[in-house]
Amino acid sequence: MTDTSLFTKFSHHVAHAAGRPQTFALACAGIVVWAVSGPVFGYSETWQLVVNTATTIITFLMVFVVQNTQNRDGEAIQAKLDELIRASQAENRFIGAEQLTEKELHQLREICVDHASRKAAAKH
Repeated sequence: MTDTSLFTKFSHHVAHAAGRPQTFALACAGIVVWAVSGPVFGYSETWQLVVNTATTIITFLMVFVVQNTQNRDGEAIQAKLDELIRASQAENRFIGAEQLTEKELHQLREICVDHASRKAAAKH
């Protein structure tokens, strides 16, 4: 269970570090240093290109890191929910519901709403 890929380990550490207040402060400090250095470089096109290129590259790469983290977190949540369904008296047809088609998921949701409505009506 602990055999994880190099990218998974990397993305976990990067996502964890990126979400820290210190990282935000470091990024802000970097922008301030860049802005203050403007007069030294005469606000040249190269000076502007440095920050534009750096932020674009970082953003592009972070998309993949964040997506990997979201996928892993989503799968973990689904596994936990599936185990709760399996261990309870809930219907097993809800296990793996995230893999249903839109139509099947809508039908399953309608069953839930109908069931909840009938239970509410029975209480009154």
